[in-house]
Amino acid sequence: MNKIKIGGASGYWGDSAYATEQLLTKGNVDYLVYDYLAEVTMSLLANAKSKSEQLGYATDFVQQILKPNLQQIAEGGVKVVANAGGVNLPACKEAIQAILDEQGLALKIGTVDGDNLMPKEAALRASGITEMETGEPFPNKLASINAYLGAFPIAAALNAGADIVITGRVVDSATTLGVLIHEYNWSVDDLDKLSMGALAGHLIECGCQVTGGNFTDWHDSCDGWADMGYPIIECDESGDFVVTKATGTGGLVSKLTVAEQLVYEIGDPQTYFLPDVVCDFSQVKLTEQSTDRILVTGAIGYPPSAQYKVSATYLDGYRAVYTQLLTGFDVLKKAELTANAILERCEKLLANAGYANFKQHSINYLGANALWNKEHFSIPQEIQEIVLRIVVHHDKRDAVALFSREVMGVILNMTTGRCAAGQAGRPKVSPVISLYSFLIDKNLVNAVVEVEGKPLTYPQASGNTFNDNMVHRKPDPIVRQSDKNAIQVPLVKLAVARSGDKGRFANIGVIARRPEYMPYIAQALTEQTVSDWFSHVVKGRVERFYLPGIDAFNFLLQDALGGGGVSSMNIDTQGKTYAQQILKMPVKVPAGLLKNERR
Repeated sequence: MNKIKIGGASGYWGDSAYATEQLLTKGNVDYLVYDYLAEVTMSLLANAKSKSEQLGYATDFVQQILKPNLQQIAEGGVKVVANAGGVNLPACKEAIQAILDEQGLALKIGTVDGDNLMPKEAALRASGITEMETGEPFPNKLASINAYLGAFPIAAALNAGADIVITGRVVDSATTLGVLIHEYNWSVDDLDKLSMGALAGHLIECGCQVTGGNFTDWHDSCDGWADMGYPIIECDESGDFVVTKATGTGGLVSKLTVAEQLVYEIGDPQTYFLPDVVCDFSQVKLTEQSTDRILVTGAIGYPPSAQYKVSATYLDGYRAVYTQLLTGFDVLKKAELTANAILERCEKLLANAGYANFKQHSINYLGANALWNKEHFSIPQEIQEIVLRIVVHHDKRDAVALFSREVMGVILNMTTGRCAAGQAGRPKVSPVISLYSFLIDKNLVNAVVEVEGKPLTYPQASGNTFNDNMVHRKPDPIVRQSDKNAIQVPLVKLAVARSGDKGRFANIGVIARRPEYMPYIAQALTEQTVSDWFSHVVKGRVERFYLPGIDAFNFLLQDALGGGGVSSMNIDTQGKTYAQQILKMPVKVPAGLLKNERR
């Protein structure tokens, strides 16, 4: 059966350019796919375009990725799909074409546009749209509005002979799914195959996170960090695929590395909404074929909904972050007095200047278990040094600038034993870009697909109102009876975990090291106990979802990121450390259960 090889060459804007070189020289891939567009990235690109009509796209994709590798891409017949177009597809296409002309290459460029809804801002506001989670009204002024488009427009561009396809905002997995739809002529009704293809894209959309990067058992992959192997998918027409990496590269592809990425930021694993399919990953099976080769099977697909998700961003005031390293005697008390005195001084000056108080402020003592719940973890007794971090947020730039001046202007007034813990000089006053998400009917958004200036059509499933009754949910593992000889161990002895953000929510996936550990994990990690463990950050409820196929739970912590993204005042704005925190939770197990566990 014919298989194609897809290399995941970028997980975010700023990922290493080395990925492309490695996958071309060692990976023998047919396609390279790139993901660049996080939500806040769109607003940054919109701001760049406002300053120059030649900006607004991922410029490093063109200059650092394509330019030095286009000859090899052309000679190897490798095709490229990237959502690097940002908010300025024409400029991105023009820049690529200029390099092709300069190098004498006759590659065809395809574009997928139509995600930018800024021209419809007034109509959207008038329609009474509200935020999909909070119900908040439409913001007064938006910086960007982009619909998450699907994979069929990408497939249409490839069908028309495009060698390079660039898009604006599409769902992260669409670059891979679009390739598979094109190669195997999958239809809108091939729902299980579409779900498998989406899972393939999901597993490689974050680059080396699936090949041992950010892995719980980091000591199993750290020897290869300097030459991490970037992920490769080998897929056939059935939709089943293998996750692997180039031979001789660093990192690790195992059932646990793949499982960690599978649960990453998916929310309810049985209703993972994408434009082309609603995915159910709960029955997915991971089978080790050989070293660094994991076969993935079993994703289920349901008909897609009638709506696209739209992410908008808006200016939500200004902020500044001040950091200072403190050392000496009674250092924590000294830091507390310093922080409170600085804020007291600034609040008086704000009032004198006729400004309201700070909209938000945050004080953290880094080095004193600042990330951890103080109800469960005490402050270390012998702290020699800490970093004082103060963040303020205000609607007015001048009010934040006042803080920036004063926090440096009191250096000789207050504590001894201090030195810089960041960039020298006054803290930078930066805009706060907040996320606003909503749903829009698909018939109000039109993807525009072109190859060499010729418009193309693409198939799209008729929208449906999703019915959760279609989803078969298996009962959670049977909870073990208490054992009077039980011992208490940290969760990390029984499981690995991966965490991240879902807008304002945090997502934590927990995967058992062995199937027999699941009942004990189920007993210890209930929705209530996880809520209690994270009570210092969780403002909403906690939901637990079961994935029996990989012996895992996925936890969704609502309103747990202080707003999320750059609008958050938290130290960890995206929940990336929450997996490490949950792995410290205590679990009771029989005394002999872990006798063969090397952790």
